[in-house]
Amino acid sequence: MISDESLFHYSLVAFYLIAPPTFISLMFLQAPYGKHHRPGWGPTLPPPLAWFLMESPTLWLTLLLFPHGRHFSNPKSMILMSPYLLHYFNRTCIYPLSLLQRSPSGNGKKTSHGFPLSIALTAFFFNLLNAYLQARWVSHYKDNYDGDGNDWFFWLAFFVGLFVFLCGMRINIVSDRELLRLKGEGKGYVIPRGGLFELVACPNYFGEILEWLGWGVMTWSWVGFGFFIYTCANLVPRAIANRQWYLDKFGGDYPKSRKAVIPYLI
Repeated sequence: MISDESLFHYSLVAFYLIAPPTFISLMFLQAPYGKHHRPGWGPTLPPPLAWFLMESPTLWLTLLLFPHGRHFSNPKSMILMSPYLLHYFNRTCIYPLSLLQRSPSGNGKKTSHGFPLSIALTAFFFNLLNAYLQARWVSHYKDNYDGDGNDWFFWLAFFVGLFVFLCGMRINIVSDRELLRLKGEGKGYVIPRGGLFELVACPNYFGEILEWLGWGVMTWSWVGFGFFIYTCANLVPRAIANRQWYLDKFGGDYPKSRKAVIPYLI
């Protein structure tokens, strides 16, 4: 039977191997949900249910695995795991409730479609892999918790990363709320205005990229930075596609100076 250490190693290798094909494939074919919805992808789920189910492993699997780590009782490991759980409590519980509570008004144009079950399952299995790696690293395999001369580096990395993480989380949440507010007006898709929307098409994705960059710094690990790299591989192509979608739909009314996801760069 394969040992946990071997499983962890092979899972980490797989984590890095799936990033390049994800990036390349998404540059040519966008996942068919939201703006890019199209038929032919099989059965669908209501978006709030899809988001809850596919993101849920990040909570229940993390909480299931964490107590079995050798550093479980160390306060530093609990502190370090908290930002990850905070993000995914919002994404798994708060965000689906926000989708569910949104009630379009105005002329009642529908802007939401069913979420393909195939895409939700793909995300579910990725979140299983990711939750396993992050939880096992923080609670078991990370080795600089106990004042071995690197205690100062642990706290430096943690607080620098936490600052980046919280900045990104705020951008992500504020941008998501604005997009939900616009959808809730029932006027169909419109051009978002104000704040970071004046700089990029997808500030919500920019915020999430910042979050996982901060997480990589906090954990200072191949596991944490691997998640950051995969997040970029997943979100940058979709942001580029979203920007092109806005340009195609709104033509000259959409500000061409706006980048896709990274202000002034991409």
